[in-house]
Parts: sequence; C-alpha cells; structure tokens
Amino acid sequence: MKSIERELICPVCKELFSQPLVLPCQHSVCHRCVRELLMPNHDDSLSTDAGSESSNPGSPRARVPSPSMEKLDRLLRSGSISSPGWRRSSVTPRVTTFPCPGCQHDIDLGERGISMLFRNFTLESIVERYRQAARAAVAIMCNVCKPPVQEATKSCMDCKASFCNECFKMNHPWGTPKAQHEYVGPTTNFRPKVLMCPEHEMEKVNMYCEVCRRPVCHLCKLGGSHANHRVTSMSSAYKILKEKLSKSIHYLISKEDQVRTQISELEVLIRHTEENGQLAERRTSEHFERLLEALQERRTEMLRSIEQSRSLRVERLRTQVEEYQGMLENSGLVGYAQEVLKETDQSCFVQTAKLLHVRIQKATDSLKTFQTAAAPSFEEFVLDTSKEELLLKELSFSGVPEPPVIDLSRCRVYNEGLIHWHLSEDSLPTDHHIVEFRKLGSEEESGWRASEPVFGCSTVLSDLSAGSRYTFRVKSCRNGVYSPSSPEVTLHTPPAPVFGFLFNEKCGFSAERLQLSKRRDSVESVAGMSLLLAAERVQTGSYICLDYIIGDTGISHGRHYWAFRVQPDSYMIKVGVASDSKLTEWFHNPRDTSSPRYDHDSGHDSGSEDTCFEVSQPFTLVTVGMGRLFIPKASASAAGDHGSRVLPMPQRIGVCLDYDAGRVFFYDADTMRCLYERPVDCSGTMYPAFGLLGGGAVHLEEFITAKRLSYM
Repeated sequence: MKSIERELICPVCKELFSQPLVLPCQHSVCHRCVRELLMPNHDDSLSTDAGSESSNPGSPRARVPSPSMEKLDRLLRSGSISSPGWRRSSVTPRVTTFPCPGCQHDIDLGERGISMLFRNFTLESIVERYRQAARAAVAIMCNVCKPPVQEATKSCMDCKASFCNECFKMNHPWGTPKAQHEYVGPTTNFRPKVLMCPEHEMEKVNMYCEVCRRPVCHLCKLGGSHANHRVTSMSSAYKILKEKLSKSIHYLISKEDQVRTQISELEVLIRHTEENGQLAERRTSEHFERLLEALQERRTEMLRSIEQSRSLRVERLRTQVEEYQGMLENSGLVGYAQEVLKETDQSCFVQTAKLLHVRIQKATDSLKTFQTAAAPSFEEFVLDTSKEELLLKELSFSGVPEPPVIDLSRCRVYNEGLIHWHLSEDSLPTDHHIVEFRKLGSEEESGWRASEPVFGCSTVLSDLSAGSRYTFRVKSCRNGVYSPSSPEVTLHTPPAPVFGFLFNEKCGFSAERLQLSKRRDSVESVAGMSLLLAAERVQTGSYICLDYIIGDTGISHGRHYWAFRVQPDSYMIKVGVASDSKLTEWFHNPRDTSSPRYDHDSGHDSGSEDTCFEVSQPFTLVTVGMGRLFIPKASASAAGDHGSRVLPMPQRIGVCLDYDAGRVFFYDADTMRCLYERPVDCSGTMYPAFGLLGGGAVHLEEFITAKRLSYM
C-alpha cells in the first residue's frame, strides 16, 4: 500500500484525499478543497461526514502541511482559481468555472455547483485501506459497547457503525431485517450501498454515458442533459472498463523488466545531465571571466591614457598661468622693468632694456592674441559602447531562438489586449512564449508583468485600464533558455469600456439599398435601380435621402466606446450618435440631404444655421467619404475654413459617448488621438447611427471578448 501513496494525494491540498469528488475531466479533488479553496462562497448541501478521516485526530495524513489562509488569499489574488464565469443571483458573486488542478481544463459546474459532482467512493475506499495499513497498530473500537469498550470486528454499511462480535449479534438478531445488512471488516469509511444520481436525487444510476463518460440514471437519458447522448448499460460499461483496466495492468506487469531498464537509462541520463550542466556552467564562467579580464585590461589602458593627457595639459596651463602672472604690476618682470626705466645712462639703459623689451613685447602679444596652452575638453576620449552593450545583451548560447516580432496589424487593445506575434522563417522551434507588459505614464507605472506560458503566437491579456498606454514585448523559450525580448510596442486603450452591438435591420432599414451581412456586423450601400430612378429627380429640385441604420442596443447611462471601419472608397457616410426621438423623426419624415435648409452636421434643419452651431442637439454626426473625414463646422465664422475641417480618414474610427456628461468624442482608433468632440443632448436613449449615400460599406469592429475562446 505504501507504494501507491502518491496516487492518493489531492493535487490542491497535497494531503490524502478526503471525500474526493470526480470532476467532469475525470480527475478527483477533495470536497473540502473544492468548497473552501476553489469556491470559497459556495454553499452546498453536502456536509462533512462525521465519521470521515478529516475529523479523526488519529488518522494519518500525508507529510505535507495543510493549505493556510495565506495560500488561499494568494491563489485568489493571482487569479489562478478564478474565471470569467460568475453567478449574479446572490449579493456576493461566486465562481462557477475554474481550472482543474490536474489538467488545467476549465470546469463549469453550472447553477447546481458541487452537488452536480459524483463522490469517488472507490478512491475513498482505497484511501481508507491505506490509512488502516499505515496505522495497523491502531484498532477501531466498537461504537456500541459500554465501558470498557471492545475492539471492533465488523462494520455495518447500513448502520454506519462498527461492532464487536457480541454487539453485532445483539444489534443484528437472526430473523429480523437487520440480519440482512451488509457488513465488512472494521472501517471508518461508510459509503452508500447504491450510487444515486446527483441531478435526480431519488434515482439510482443504472447507465453509463459514453459521451460525458459518467454514470447517469434513466431520467437523465429520457429528458435530461444526456437525452441525445449515446449510453450503455452499467453492467456492460463495468465489463468493458474492467477488461480494459485488467489488460492494461497485465501489460504493465509483463513489461516490468522493460520499465526497470528504462528507469536505469533515465537515471544515467540524469547523472549525465547533471555532469554536462556543471561543465556548461564552468565553460560559461570561463568565457565571462575572459571577457571581464579583457574589459579590465582595456579599462586600465584607457584610464592611463586619460591620466597622461590630463597631467600634460595641466602642466602646460600652469606654465601659462606663471607667464601671465609676470604681466601683473606687482610681479617681478614689471617691477624689474620699472627699475630699468630709472636708469639715466643711455648706453647702460640700451644694453639692459633691449632684452627686457623683447620679453615685455612677447607678453603683450600673447595678451592680445590670448589662446590657452591646452584644451580643457576631453571629447576625443568619449567612449561609445552602445554597440558593445547591444552585443552583450544579445549574448546567448547557440541554438537560442530568434526574438519574436509583434504584429501590430493584428493587435488590438480594449478592456482586454489581443497580442499577435510571428517568428522568422529560419527560427528554431520554441517550447512556449512569454508576453510582458507594463502601464506607462502614471504613478502606477511599475515593473513588467508577465503572462502565463503561451504555446501559440497570440494571447489575450485581461484587466487593462481604460484610457492608458501600455508597452508590450514577447520572448521565446526553448529548452529552458529564453531569447532576447522582441522590440517593444506601445498601444493605447480606449477611453471607456467597449460597447458591443450589431446592426439593427428592424428599424428603418432599407433592404433595397442596404445589404447586411449574415452576422449583422457589416452593412453595404448598393447603388441599385431604385437609387438610379430616384437620381432622375435631381433635375426637378428633389434630392436623394440618406439610408440610415442604427445599432441594436441603446445607451441610457455611463461612458461607452465602440469602433468600426469605413470602406476607403465609400462615397459618403455619416457616423455618430442620435437619440431615439430624432431617429424616429428621420425614419418617418426623411429629409433631403442635399437641401440647403438641412444639414445634419449643423445640428438643425431650420435654415438659420448661425444660431445653432453651439447648441446641444439630440444627435451628432461626422461625414466620412472618399478617403477623408470631414469635421462639422464649429461656428458660422468658420464656415469657409475647409482646410482645418478635412482630415485623412483613419483606418479605424472610434466613438466614445459620455452619456452623463452629454459629450461625444471621435477618435483615430489606432492611435487613440481625439479628432473631434462636441456636446450632445442625451435626454433620451442614444443609439450608434450610420447614414449611407452612394456606394460604401461600414464594418463593425469585432471586440476581443466576443471571440475570446478562439484566441486562447
């Protein structure tokens, strides 16, 4: 029994299993761990068995300490046991989805939670036998005897109690129903005689679902969650699984010599790995020691050159200082010259003053053309080590993969960040990648945060702050050695949480002139026959109307952001927001878009534009078309200023509506640069609005959350 101890250890608490539950992935976890560790707020009907080993102070435990509250808090904070799935029916939300501690697959318990899980009675029995083998000297006492209590010889599975011989006979007399009770050897592990269905508590499980790989009852098959699944009888599943397990065990036993041989080979490999690793460490240390010696030698030589140049320059400058000090009045040269001037004998004066005049003249000339004897700058000694530093940073073992390159064209950041990257064609295979990111430009800016290992070339990073700049980089790992990090890229999150919606084809939608994609995330304006016939009325002064389409979800509070792409060759498209009352007016009383008395951008349709430029209206629209974005006129005085109103059309356009503040913002969605903002009257429900004229198309941005599973 001692050899199977590691098979009886819970992967969460690292102790012997206590009331193990079978997860849908077939791994087992202690009921206590699921309740207290994975789902701390969960309240289920399965209570701790009074006779379980967890409450028995004499039961042996695995030699691993119990999980502390500090460990629980750390796991909860790290998010390793959390999931996007929250149940909102209670004040305190609870997790209904968590990763299996054994295989890391997401386990969804649904509304019924832990009560949906089977208890692994077989594993419980094995654990109990292991406990008994571990405490062979500790006897199980009779639960009925009066003092002095006798040692138990039998345990009744129906009474859930242990008895000595005399007490068993007294409590199970012949000729009574109790005489038919099932009894086993002394044990403290009492399990029900029949396994009951967790979904239908009064039904016994009598079938096995081959799709879900779990026992089910007949009600599950008739109208429950297994109605369309393939099932087999429990006896058939028992025979098949027992036969498979027996064959596998016999195969392993027959291959015992082969396993021992492979274990010996692995032990040799472990020894060689340790020796080769130590050798690689010594060689690497030698390489770095040689590099350090070369750097130290070069450092000494260069410092010596600087010292020699410094000494020579200082000596020359000091000599020049002494020469200039001689020009001062109280210096020896000037004093001597003044004394020579007192000589009255002409021949003696000429004899002495000739040489003195030469010295004085030289000093005077040097004063007129002052130039230092040495330059104080040491620019010629400036050392540029940027290339060497880059080489040292990229210093790696042969066989390390090249750093990845982040693909900006496929990266997106909203409430979450989708990061894509690629490797060079000649890059070596990698084991996994690590994405590192940090927030910029705030007091919260700190060190790099690392993602979990990523085995593909994309990942989703959660919990990004709105309106913030983040820097991302990626590095690859192969055989435990990491490549240099990729070049860093900086992306800007939107100023508000993303707002998801689709086009609404049920409200004012013109099926003749607009085509909607099957997923309702793209709309295209088609210049069909009806549009051509309507165009003939241009000669008579009647004009063609915009075809409007709106989002299927309205905004009545908060701050929201959405993004979309306008097809570059679109003729004219209006994009922005409008209230429900204004949209009703447009849909039921369409106006002529070319009429001089009607301009959406001006904010009214009265023909008196100069009075309403700064007035908040229940809609705001900007015009996009022919590769340009046209900003609405700011005032009557700026009506002729076209240059400042025409901008290149961004690849993606973002709109942010602050309902509570009554303002709408238009962004370049790639750089998050605000292009235009304006007050808007948010007295009603506001909808994303789009108006199309002529050929063109609008494609809604597909946010990360909508396809999170496909990216993970």
